[in-house]
Amino acid sequence: MPAGKTHDRITLWSLPLVAGLTFASSQNGNLALLVCGAFLFSGLMFGPDLDVPSRQFKRWGWLRWIWIPYQKSIPHRSFLSHGPLIGTTLRLAYLGTWIVALAIAGLSLASQFWEVAWHWGEIGNALWQSLQEHRVAWFALWGGLELGAMSHSLSDWSSSFYKRLFR
Repeated sequence: MPAGKTHDRITLWSLPLVAGLTFASSQNGNLALLVCGAFLFSGLMFGPDLDVPSRQFKRWGWLRWIWIPYQKSIPHRSFLSHGPLIGTTLRLAYLGTWIVALAIAGLSLASQFWEVAWHWGEIGNALWQSLQEHRVAWFALWGGLELGAMSHSLSDWSSSFYKRLFR
């Protein structure tokens, strides 16, 4: 299994390839930038190794505490963390749960102290409308996150296969 530095190098060295292929296939600089940003974020901070105290985990700084329950419930290198599609989707759902919980707490506090014009239905409708209107951008964002995670998982799998082959 490659070290954290190796995973970082793989992410950074494969970024031009991801950028070129994304732009060539979409002919859209904004989508290419979105995919590349998500790819970098996933490769450096949001990848499969959040299930252990890794470089990715440490990069969250004072927010790393949110990943501790995830680490305790997901076995390292399991299909739930390193698996194609499911790993990224599960991490997004987990992080989304934290974001929603903190937003609810923040909006509840704000409504106690100030007159806040937002209502929960309006927030849900705005999010749903954004998902509908910007479907391609949301898919590009998820695709970039998945590509970053898969660059990590593929390097883990190929390294393990190589070690088993020549052991």
